[in-house]
Amino acid sequence: MALQCASCDSACTASQGGLPAGISEIHKLSREQSSPTRSGPQKLMSNTKATQLRPGMVIQHEGQLFTIFSVDHRTPGNKRGSMQTRMRNLRTGAIIDYRFRAEEFVERAILDEVEFEYLYSEGDDFHFMNTKNYEQMQMSREELGETVYYLIPSTLVKVEFFEEKAIGVDLPDTMDMKVIQTEPTLQKATASAVMKPATLETGLVVQVPPFVNEGDRIKVDTSEARYVQRVE
Repeated sequence: MALQCASCDSACTASQGGLPAGISEIHKLSREQSSPTRSGPQKLMSNTKATQLRPGMVIQHEGQLFTIFSVDHRTPGNKRGSMQTRMRNLRTGAIIDYRFRAEEFVERAILDEVEFEYLYSEGDDFHFMNTKNYEQMQMSREELGETVYYLIPSTLVKVEFFEEKAIGVDLPDTMDMKVIQTEPTLQKATASAVMKPATLETGLVVQVPPFVNEGDRIKVDTSEARYVQRVE
């Protein structure tokens, strides 16, 4: 039996017993965004500095929910830094490019998160397994954006759901990844020497110090695709 929402004229699709807690909060968030009479879903938001944005995050921007596809931390000369982002509107599907100031704070949407294990990719489809009930699902490269460059089999991630649909993956702050191609180590190389490009196991390319070799494992900052350190 459909229930009548107090905030809308039509019947909601929730069953008489109600939706699970996480999904019902998302359902509530959806109603609150479309209702001008409410004060807004503040308790479902948290302030995040723009420099902490990562692919897969969901934010509220100009009153709408967006999932982050890609981020690029730019620091041009003496000018203030900025975060160039590409985002997808969760309601319209529209892709937009937007630049946040580095010191700016952004409202991150706290959606329903479920732990999944990343299994494997097949073409442009990426397969995950729920660690609680072992059910499997897949997401497309288009849905995941640049998150795909951090997906390594057996990695545990938080999949975010909006209106019962998986819309993004919340990545760890850092990931340990293997270098599969880079230039040979230079003699007398130091950490202060010029950086060089390295291709990692997922196809991600990052700049690394000259002493990093093929086969090494390195820690990568997922918010900036930035080398942090070599993993012993």
